[in-house]
Amino acid sequence: MKRLLLLLLLLFVTGLFMPSDAIIPIKNAKCNDWNAKTFWFEPWGTSGVHKGIDVFAKEGTPLLAATSGWVTYSGDISKGGKVIAILGPKWRIHYYAHLKDISPTLGRWVSQGDEIGSVGRTGNAINKPAHLHYSVLTLAPYPWRATTETQGWKKMFYLDPASAFGVCG
Repeated sequence: MKRLLLLLLLLFVTGLFMPSDAIIPIKNAKCNDWNAKTFWFEPWGTSGVHKGIDVFAKEGTPLLAATSGWVTYSGDISKGGKVIAILGPKWRIHYYAHLKDISPTLGRWVSQGDEIGSVGRTGNAINKPAHLHYSVLTLAPYPWRATTETQGWKKMFYLDPASAFGVCG
């Protein structure tokens, strides 16, 4: 039992130190294809606060894996429509929503830059311009990021995805 706990702790710590550079997850997208002020913007519909960024592109534009990782979810949910969740470096989940189509299946490993679907208008984006909603959630919380603003405690888990791209800073 001790060995198993030690192995799990070692695995967790190793994951925290993996490099986490990311690319913009839409083929040929540039830094001006989204408004950086939309991360943590409120009011935002029934979600209250917008916990990601919306990257706009023509419907059907290829979607790329921002980082390498395991596909932990691939399917449909009400608000997000067709979505993919990928567990990447530093125990971060990269969430892609409103997709037209999805390529990888649950449990598949994807490498950074692999095509994983295409930009769409599914979920609550049906009557809106085609875009990708992209969020990054950390499973290792950052308690010092919590605030008293609306849903501010969730800032421990949601990271500004645009800051991971590096090229837009």
